[in-house]
Amino acid sequence: MSIHIVIDGYNLIRQSTVLSDIEHRSLEEGREALLRRLDSYKKVKHHPVTIVFDGTHADHSMEARTRWKGIHVLFSRRGESADAVIKRIVTRERERIVVVTSDREVADFASEHGAATMDSIEFENTMAFATHPDMYQADFVEEVDEGWIPTTKKKGPPRRTSKRQRKSHSRIRKL
Repeated sequence: MSIHIVIDGYNLIRQSTVLSDIEHRSLEEGREALLRRLDSYKKVKHHPVTIVFDGTHADHSMEARTRWKGIHVLFSRRGESADAVIKRIVTRERERIVVVTSDREVADFASEHGAATMDSIEFENTMAFATHPDMYQADFVEEVDEGWIPTTKKKGPPRRTSKRQRKSHSRIRKL
């Protein structure tokens, strides 16, 4: 089963240091920079991606839907926030999606409806790692396995995470 990634566009741009610097020059340049990054990520991972931008103050009267190199780009209707559009997508698709946002209200809503959530900065790091893995391999140091030392000492009661949390973590690991 393929994972559908739904991204709160301006939230991701404004959380990222690089993208927010680009956005300060021009809002359109910030969106295009994010779309270029998502395009290279999509080429590696092949997950369907939908990015939702806030069209609250835009002058279009309908919800704008376009595709850019296989990425679904949505602008919310005039007078509606991107959060409302994301919530509509979440209620429709539920556990088939991963919502990328740093907005607590949207993340909590998505979690309550069974969708997995990921912080914007965490997803930006995931995109960077997926598109440039050679840059990050030097950061990992191999640990030396000294072998298992038998012991009867217990470390505390085991606590298994809930089924919903385990499903969410497995979807996020696939990103």
